[in-house]
Amino acid sequence: MSAFETYAKEAAQLEGEIARNGIILGVDWKNDVQVRTVAKRALTAHVDTLELDYPAASPKGMATLELVGLSQLMLRVMKESADEAVINLGGEIWKALGRALWDEARMGKANK
Repeated sequence: MSAFETYAKEAAQLEGEIARNGIILGVDWKNDVQVRTVAKRALTAHVDTLELDYPAASPKGMATLELVGLSQLMLRVMKESADEAVINLGGEIWKALGRALWDEARMGKANK
């Protein structure tokens, strides 16, 4: 399997899970503020310090934890595919969250 096919498959799987958790949390992927909030939380989250808006065992709490982890994994897939010069074109959610993750990551580096 080529690198493109591998990354495309990973992107599709991740995007599906991200969409599922976004539905549980009511994320509007066309709302830049909401998407940037998801990205910022994903980039600054640590398991020991992640503050949740809901109890961890609730559906929304679990969806938040999963969405943070999936967003971090998404960023890694994006970086790896870029390192291999593979353009990874996902769907609307992938593009919206990917753009927000890159923007937030750049802002974080600029503030250091």
